[in-house]
This record gives sequence, structure tokens and C-alpha cells, in this order.
Amino acid sequence: MTFFEKIWAHRGGLVRLSTQLYWYGRGWDGTPGRVCLLLDAVPINVVGADARTAEAVGVGAARVGGAFDAHLLIDGHPRWVWVTEKDVEVIDEAG
Repeated sequence: MTFFEKIWAHRGGLVRLSTQLYWYGRGWDGTPGRVCLLLDAVPINVVGADARTAEAVGVGAARVGGAFDAHLLIDGHPRWVWVTEKDVEVIDEAG
């Protein structure tokens, strides 16, 4: 099972973001370790201009395939964010 498949199967569960979020126009939010409800997840297919954008924001070409869009409930608001496997920890409520 890939990490994305694990995340996709965990929809409706909790995840912890190990990094701060970057909001365009506002910068870094200063809140690493945030716990969010995972509403959905979709893979990112980065090609052409999008690959250049990925490089510009610091996602190396080797890691782009491991990136995905996560629909998270953040501070009471549903938001789509771009994350990689190293950014997300699944919180297993069962123990």
C-alpha cells in the first residue's frame, strides 16, 4: 500500500501536519504540529508548467510524485493544501 492509498483510506480521520502551512499572499502560518480532520485527498499530477511551480516552491522534482492535495478542516474551515508524505502523520484513534 502506498502512502497516498493509506491517506485516502483514512478520510474522515485525524492527521498531524509536521510543518507550517504556506498561504499565498500571507506567508507561513507559524503553526507546525497542527491536527486536522482529513476530508479528502487527491494525487497531484505535476507536468509542464506545474513542475516548474513545484520547483519554485521548494518541492524537488524527485518528490513531486509523492505530493498530493489534502482537503483538511483547518481552524473550522475546509481548505485544500498541497502536502508530501513527510508532512503528514496519520493519527490512529484505535490505539
